[in-house]
Amino acid sequence: MKNRRLLLIVLIVAVLLLIPLIAMQFSEEVVWTASDFVIAAILLLGTGLAIEFVLRKVKTTKNRIILSGIILAVLFLIWAELAVGVFGTAFAGS
Repeated sequence: MKNRRLLLIVLIVAVLLLIPLIAMQFSEEVVWTASDFVIAAILLLGTGLAIEFVLRKVKTTKNRIILSGIILAVLFLIWAELAVGVFGTAFAGS
């Protein structure tokens, strides 16, 4: 059961990464480099594994939801910063 969830996480990350790869074949507007795919894979896989860790170690449903929400919020903030530079750090994408 637990190994199935890990396999599911990896498969979901792979499918999500296929979306921009396929879009690059049909549109000039989607331009990802190899480093973009690596960074996206690290972020998505890290998020999935962190949530899996929370699901395995935290007992109460309320705490699972709160911690998973925090993990997802951090993912979205990092992704937005890398994409368009919401906070204006040196890692900003624009």
